[in-house]
Amino acid sequence: MTVDLVPSGRMLGGTISYAAPTYAAFGHRVGIVTSAASEEPLLRQLEPYGQLSVVPSAESLTYENVYSDEGRQQFVRETAAALRHTDIPLQWRDAPYAHLGPLAAEIDPRELAEKLPHATIMLTLQGMMRRWAADGLVKFRPWFDRRALELIDIIVYSQEDIVEYPQLTDELRSFCKHLVVTNGRNGGTYYHDGGALHYDSLPVKPHDLTGAGDVFAASLLGALPRLNGDVAKAVQVAGKLAAYSVTRAGIESAPTTAEIEAELGLYSRDN
Repeated sequence: MTVDLVPSGRMLGGTISYAAPTYAAFGHRVGIVTSAASEEPLLRQLEPYGQLSVVPSAESLTYENVYSDEGRQQFVRETAAALRHTDIPLQWRDAPYAHLGPLAAEIDPRELAEKLPHATIMLTLQGMMRRWAADGLVKFRPWFDRRALELIDIIVYSQEDIVEYPQLTDELRSFCKHLVVTNGRNGGTYYHDGGALHYDSLPVKPHDLTGAGDVFAASLLGALPRLNGDVAKAVQVAGKLAAYSVTRAGIESAPTTAEIEAELGLYSRDN
């Protein structure tokens, strides 16, 4: 989880803040492993959506976005503890699906993938592509770990994440089992077995774009059990559910059960 500093104060953020409600809406049992400051009050917002296992830290991972005439700059104000496979409760390590959602390179994807050999694993890559200077200013860094790519089933990131290094997709797709690059309202591209498949979004009036990528990723993984593991169908479902999400804000941006069932119904049949 993250603490996002906004004009009104401290706000819950981070991948799990959007992914956990999404998985819960699909009807999945959810276990959340994160690191945060002791007595972090924002964690209470996640309790309705899954079981929490919190690694205590002096501080919670804290981000702040600063806007100017030159655009947006993102700063890391505090960091939390790193996470290892031993931080996953023993009874959760046989879970059939695992979503790795780093936000500040606080995990080793290879180590976790090696310790979860029976799970279908998805990595949302954004947080592995961040570095920051002493002042906390976040900058891009390329990430490539061939062994991790071979172990992890699905890699997801956005076109915006790699604007400084667009060739990353070509470098990764040769090693990824399933690679998805999102592109906002334009949908995105699913790469698999040498091919590329475009998926669509929906024409909606956006209210808040924050978390749409996390909702997309969670919808993709969350849909797989209902679609017999068909990733090509799951990305189509996820693209639509992410579009619904931008019409709402915060945790409420997660798809509703009705939206999920409607979209799954279109793709659960052979088409």
